[in-house]
Amino acid sequence: MRLLVLFAILLSLSGCGVAAAPCRGVSLVLKMIPYVGHTAAQPTDACAAAIDPELI
Repeated sequence: MRLLVLFAILLSLSGCGVAAAPCRGVSLVLKMIPYVGHTAAQPTDACAAAIDPELI
């Protein structure tokens, strides 16, 4: 029952921000790596920008 409620809540959220959240989360984690973090996060930033271009 909890899974059904969770699915209904996620389905009711509008916009692509929910779909871009994993890309943004990985990007944030990668950016914490010293020296190479921002370079390593560029593909995930591009992924998030392609999914949800409003938050660039």
